[in-house]
Amino acid sequence: MTQLQDRFKRRFTYLRLSLTESCNFRCDYCLPNGPDCSSRRHEISLPEIRRLVTAFAELGTTKIRLTGGEPCLRKDLTEIIATCKQVPGIEKVAITTNGYRLQRDLPEWRDAGLDAINVSIDSLDPATFHLITGQNKLEQIIDGIDQAVAMDFAKVKVNTVLLKQYNGGELPQFLTFIKDRNVALRFIELMRTSDNVDYYRRHHVSGQEIKTQLLQQGWVQRLKSHNDGPAQEFSHPDYAGQMGLIMPYSKDFCDDCNRLRVSSLGQLFLCLFTEQHQDIRQYLQTDDPEPLMKALQNNIMLKQATHGLHDENSGATRHLAMIGG
Repeated sequence: MTQLQDRFKRRFTYLRLSLTESCNFRCDYCLPNGPDCSSRRHEISLPEIRRLVTAFAELGTTKIRLTGGEPCLRKDLTEIIATCKQVPGIEKVAITTNGYRLQRDLPEWRDAGLDAINVSIDSLDPATFHLITGQNKLEQIIDGIDQAVAMDFAKVKVNTVLLKQYNGGELPQFLTFIKDRNVALRFIELMRTSDNVDYYRRHHVSGQEIKTQLLQQGWVQRLKSHNDGPAQEFSHPDYAGQMGLIMPYSKDFCDDCNRLRVSSLGQLFLCLFTEQHQDIRQYLQTDDPEPLMKALQNNIMLKQATHGLHDENSGATRHLAMIGG
């Protein structure tokens, strides 16, 4: 099988596909002013998604993550999950969600073939959660997470963006949360984008500080599998859950990059923080995967060795809902 491989010998087996830029939460680090809903009229369609995933699978992609915005705002989400899972070569379909539809839709998603779930929770304190998101749904979302664990999904993860003035002191509470839950908790360093420079300077917390605390408390770093994401993962014999840290400012963060991104408008992003994107939607209008496969193989050679965050260059990414983080 022909593999997607760049100039630096990195192989790409993981596609993050954004289904929409819209979201019903208003997290102030992501969409403080709400989304630009004009993009919803042009969102990638179900047939286009099937053709896209088929071409990626032909080039060695085995894992699809559905993101947003909030992917649950797509009325055809269940059909999208089923379509992705039915493509030959796709082994794992995951979703990243704010969790507001978990309790209602989990059985339907599971029947469609969903394997794994990431849920965004940036604080375990209801008042702080409301302050960050504009929503009072924390208890409902946690109940949905517990439901997912009980349903034996291959992986249930919680994503938490580290924010100095909001959750900077909540490590003990989060560790208690995973003490008896088989949940993988991921702390994510706040990333600078073109619209959050001042916010980033006020709230950024280095993941290295958390890593040091974890190691001092007996957590042990684990090896990753070939299609895992960028998190450094840790386990502890006294905890049912696991910890992970996503630290984009750490040394060599991009060395083992294995993922590409496609926006809800059919644009290929070689990096979350790329200066440019490639419009591949024209190749999604036919069932012949060859033209798209050739375009992907050509474009992958343009991918840079690393992002420009260390030089305060976040590329053309306006906000994190634009391409799903």
